[in-house]
Amino acid sequence: MAETNHTPPTEEDTTTTVPRAFGYCAWHQGHADGVRLIDVIEQGSGSGGTVFACGPCIAVNNLVPFADR
Repeated sequence: MAETNHTPPTEEDTTTTVPRAFGYCAWHQGHADGVRLIDVIEQGSGSGGTVFACGPCIAVNNLVPFADR
């Protein structure tokens, strides 16, 4: 069996590092760090797709991220 070089993260590592996504914010129409999924457009009702927003746009527009519904 092969040895692994992976060291599991410590509790300190998991509490200080939060995964963040870099992507396109549909509200201010530009790229941003920390975007969150806001809506999923079903393929049956058109071309389908996803809509993301950055933190400031979520706060200003009172958006609710998809995962928090």
